[in-house]
Amino acid sequence: MDEIFEKLQAVVDRYDELNELISDPEVIADTQRFMKLSKEEGSLRDTVATFKHYQEVVTNLSDDEEMMREKLDDDMASMVKDEIADLKDEKEDLEHQLTIMLLPKDPNDDKNIIMEIHGAAGGDEGSLFAADLFEMYSRYAEKQGWKIEIVDHSDTEVGGFKEIVLMITGENVYSKLKYENGAHRVQRIPATESAGRVHTSTATVGVMPEAEDVDIEIDPKDIRTDVYRSSGAGGQHINKTSSAVRMTHLPTGIVVAMQDERSQQQNRAKAMKILKARVYDYYSQQEKDQYDAERKSAVGTGDRSERIRTYNYPQNRVTDHRIGLTLNKLDRIMNGDMEEIIDALVLSDQAAKLEQLNNE
Repeated sequence: MDEIFEKLQAVVDRYDELNELISDPEVIADTQRFMKLSKEEGSLRDTVATFKHYQEVVTNLSDDEEMMREKLDDDMASMVKDEIADLKDEKEDLEHQLTIMLLPKDPNDDKNIIMEIHGAAGGDEGSLFAADLFEMYSRYAEKQGWKIEIVDHSDTEVGGFKEIVLMITGENVYSKLKYENGAHRVQRIPATESAGRVHTSTATVGVMPEAEDVDIEIDPKDIRTDVYRSSGAGGQHINKTSSAVRMTHLPTGIVVAMQDERSQQQNRAKAMKILKARVYDYYSQQEKDQYDAERKSAVGTGDRSERIRTYNYPQNRVTDHRIGLTLNKLDRIMNGDMEEIIDALVLSDQAAKLEQLNNE
């Protein structure tokens, strides 16, 4: 544990330094720097508090063990023995917590997300499954106390989605939903299938952290913006006004079109938010691919073509292929009870990182 204590002391020193910096009038005047340092200070707060509590436990344990070397009456000796046993358990538990806290953190974990769900293979059935996944994530978000906003959607005639784009805001959204990136496979009898045969279809899910100005700065010269008239229902307003916006990020070729809002200004704001997230995701993915080439991660969170999960309706079964987890409660999971899957993915990721840390 000596190496871990050294790292924890370095965290405490950095935390104290950050508290001094964010009290400095010069830093307060520089909004971006102040935000960045405040965010870092917030990310270290729990680790510092846990380490200080750990130090208290170690001191109390040492005091109790010293007492046991003195002459104590039976009642007092029994009480101190019990306390020592409790403190040893607590010390072990805190050591595990602190080891987990020292694992490399994903800087995006506390961010809001932009989620894109696409109906993929399977035509109408793929689009209907995309709508089912949207409902599943909406219910899960509601249980977490998060807010969901539909940014854009493209419906199909059967009531599914070719594509739906959501913004999910709340506490630690990315840390829980980042593992949803990939291809989701469904096996079931489609409503349109008269012979009652089980079909396999897929929908893909993309999860991108909402990019803040601190994370990415896009040069306005790198964006081409076109405005045009919105199509679809909406009456005279839509026919007469060029309120729809298409933004192209020239260096990457990423295109975002937005026509859901009634004013061009609102569509511009939403399009820019999506564009920033996609460009940030694009460059982050390049870095991640490079990192993964050097060290293979056990739980992939990047490749959308990777088949991550199968939803088997006839057997009420969900299987996450990355960690070999099978749960016979598909009905509950589709109703938003996703905690068991997400907790298992988080634990698997932590275990892989711990193993990596121990091998270094």
